[in-house]
Amino acid sequence: MYRLQCGDLMRGNNYSTCVYRSSILDTIKLLYSTLSIGFINAIQREHPPIHIDGTVVERVVSFKFLGVHITDKLNWSTHTDSIVKKAQQRLFNLRRLKKFGLSPKALTNFYRCTIESILSGCITAWYGNCSAHNRKALQRVVRSAQRRCPAVQDTYTTRCHRKAIKIIKDNNHPSHCLFTPLSSRRRGQYRCIKAGAERLKNSFYLKAIRLLNSHH
Repeated sequence: MYRLQCGDLMRGNNYSTCVYRSSILDTIKLLYSTLSIGFINAIQREHPPIHIDGTVVERVVSFKFLGVHITDKLNWSTHTDSIVKKAQQRLFNLRRLKKFGLSPKALTNFYRCTIESILSGCITAWYGNCSAHNRKALQRVVRSAQRRCPAVQDTYTTRCHRKAIKIIKDNNHPSHCLFTPLSSRRRGQYRCIKAGAERLKNSFYLKAIRLLNSHH
């Protein structure tokens, strides 16, 4: 898929404008870093290298895109380790503020702005397929805050439901067609997408549909 997209990009009329500035070309190389994602357990095959403007695009095992670390194994250990490390650094500041006698409301606001915002960034995209070990590491950060903060699972569920409602209300959203209402006898229910793989079952869309159906 990445090779097809790279080919379309190079054949397009805008390719000459992309290579006009080296900064734009570097961005293209980052986005199309020939990440060989293994959707199935198959024999590894050697793919021919991709060239952009005569330069070979380096093959990587992971890269950061829109704040999320994506790996060639499609697991989220690298991403969770990264955000847990960032959140733990901010826990020190939270403890200091508590020691200085700030009000519980101020401490809660600080937690939501500096720690929860890190843990919940793009959470609907990656949390569903996190391993049990990764989820425990995330929840450990919440417990360390020593406040009445919502669990990471509760935050994930709330964000999924909220995002699904926005998609349903927006007829122009690319994913609007995935939320298909059932017959009038079952008002408020949506048709669930058939999924065989566990990764797809834990994806955002199936999780969101199950949440919507459970609320009716």
